[in-house]
Amino acid sequence: MTSSNTESGVDGPDTRPDRWFLPGRMIAILLIHAAALTVFIPWVFTWTGLITGLVTWHIFGMFGITIGYHRMLTHQGFTCPKWFERTLVTLGVCCLQGPPARWVGTHRAHHKFSDDEADPHTPSRSFFWSHMGWLFFDVKGYTPTEVCAKYAPDLMRRRFYSWLERGWNAELIYVIHAIAFWLAGFGLAWAISGNVLTGLQIGTSVLVWAVVLRTVWVWHITWSVNSLTHVFGYQNFESSDNSRNNWLVALLAHGEGWHNNHHADQRCAKAGHRWWEFDLSFLMIRIMKRLGLAKDIKLRRLDKSSDADLIPGTADQAAVPPGES
Repeated sequence: MTSSNTESGVDGPDTRPDRWFLPGRMIAILLIHAAALTVFIPWVFTWTGLITGLVTWHIFGMFGITIGYHRMLTHQGFTCPKWFERTLVTLGVCCLQGPPARWVGTHRAHHKFSDDEADPHTPSRSFFWSHMGWLFFDVKGYTPTEVCAKYAPDLMRRRFYSWLERGWNAELIYVIHAIAFWLAGFGLAWAISGNVLTGLQIGTSVLVWAVVLRTVWVWHITWSVNSLTHVFGYQNFESSDNSRNNWLVALLAHGEGWHNNHHADQRCAKAGHRWWEFDLSFLMIRIMKRLGLAKDIKLRRLDKSSDADLIPGTADQAAVPPGES
């Protein structure tokens, strides 16, 4: 590929590669997968660990990624008090899917170029690429700095989100929450049993099931929305992309699998449109509204023309909310 090297101000062809392999990130992802396999060690299995893992899948995966990162930040399907917004975002950070501005920017780019070559995780390259292969590369135009500046400037103008993008701050939060889970499991088991070895076993079990395995499980559920729901399923709406409604992904991803519905009306906070398309995340948003934790909930619209406004810089939507910085 050649193009004018106007960004650097140097005449002549641009010989920079289109993408750069990130061996460190790939190794880290593979090591966490390997660590998750320790659930098969008999000593690591406890009912406490298993139950805690199931509960945290819903808490972190649904409230952190689906409701927080996706429906609240990316598509602004509802608003909530600042303290609760940051709580949801912190739960998302603890899923180790990257800082929120980077996640949001990448997803907005996906909607802008859905299934085209410019889509960050287009299945047109390969199913593996759309599922997780894209994570092993920095792609020209989608480096962390570029994607945040171009597709999530509304978040980067706010101190909390810009701070999460600096250095290893987001990863540090993940490590702290992992340590907290181990300490809680160890401390409670030791206090109840009076046995240090029991405390060590329960603490380790909780760490593996409720942090490591849950992280990998939520990873693949999130990635399945990028891959499976652009290949397998049905469509309620005619679409210029290949988005599909997939009941299995919808079940595992708390309603995110109704992906064709979502692409037809991105800002709508409800992904399930037919009566039988159950959307647990929207049910939680309705409960949050009753508790005073959510407002301005966006529902289905007949006119979808303002969906283009989801890309910051094309509408006032990119402005910083009053009192926020």
